[in-house]
Amino acid sequence: MNIKTFLLGSAAALVAVSGARAADAVVVAEPEPAEYVRICDVYGAGYFYIPGTETCLRIGGYVRYDAGFGDLGSYDGARARDRMDGEEQGSYYKNLRLAVKTWTGQETEFGTLKTYTETRFQFGNINSGDDLTGRDTTAGNKSVSLIHAWIQLGGLRVGKDESAYDTFTGYAGNVIQDTLVPYGDFDTNLISYTFDAGNGFSALVSLEQASGSYNTYLKDGGGNWVYGQGLDQTIDSYVPNVVIGAKYAQGWGGITGVVAYNSSWEEWAGKVRLDVNATDQLSLWVMGGYGTDDNIYRSFYKPWGGNWAVWGGGAYKFNEKTTFNLQASYDDSEALGLAANVAYQLVPGFTVTAEVDYLREGKFNDADFKGSWSGANKENSLGGMLRFQRDF
Repeated sequence: MNIKTFLLGSAAALVAVSGARAADAVVVAEPEPAEYVRICDVYGAGYFYIPGTETCLRIGGYVRYDAGFGDLGSYDGARARDRMDGEEQGSYYKNLRLAVKTWTGQETEFGTLKTYTETRFQFGNINSGDDLTGRDTTAGNKSVSLIHAWIQLGGLRVGKDESAYDTFTGYAGNVIQDTLVPYGDFDTNLISYTFDAGNGFSALVSLEQASGSYNTYLKDGGGNWVYGQGLDQTIDSYVPNVVIGAKYAQGWGGITGVVAYNSSWEEWAGKVRLDVNATDQLSLWVMGGYGTDDNIYRSFYKPWGGNWAVWGGGAYKFNEKTTFNLQASYDDSEALGLAANVAYQLVPGFTVTAEVDYLREGKFNDADFKGSWSGANKENSLGGMLRFQRDF
């Protein structure tokens, strides 16, 4: 075989192999156009467009770890029994919470369409049902709580929320235990409407159902206070509870008033609050409440003792990381609450708060109960709480 014959044969073989491979070639389809997540900055940081829609979504929440100690009456401590002799003793109260939140927003011809949800998962001390009063050291998973799940279009809001009786005025300070003297219950289904005049003035009306039951005292047919365990707090037949409020807010602070009618017990209650931004570092507030107790000693909108109660406090910001918060509260039954904490932001999104709480329980106003303390715990209770919270 000469070199010419070898080259021609090799070329023919290459052509044959190339033709076979061309016949077996895989055709790759054109890639589908991908829609990447788009940032939505209309409603603030963290929102993005749900692919294929004009709805903006934000997902967030927090992880919180609480370690409390002290007396039960301060709501910070827990009780346990010694494993050897069964003697009752104080112990830590521990609680871990995961809160998952979602927000959505979309512009419509009727205004902004919003939703908000918050669900809480908790693990910590629970009441095991023994003869210890209040919390004990038995730890476990607690029930999942739906705190918020509402739809809002413009000023109209429907769904599960905290009562407008509390949210419209705002919470009683930036302390952990802000209900040593309680200022209102929270969980309810509602239909509410908020009117915003745009000049600092707003008004609200809310039709609410309330929730749960209340272990309290009520008057019998002879006008005497008797213990009424597990009293229903929901509405009376088809008659809703009604909350009406008005607010005026400016750069200096604001003034807010709410009044509520409890249809279950035909009782009224109201609160007025004043906020003052004294300086860039110092903010002060005071709130007063008054409610009737013709049929029930405590109720959904008047959970404090007696007819009236007052709360006050403030916050002082030492620097960008450190804030001091204080709250004092007192009611007609002579209950006195004091709470103070220092909140320190270690890094953005991670805050450690150390708080001290004091509670002197109140007395009944009725002559049959004069001098008798309402709680089963100590007259004076002292405790503290250390909180670690990561917001995201």
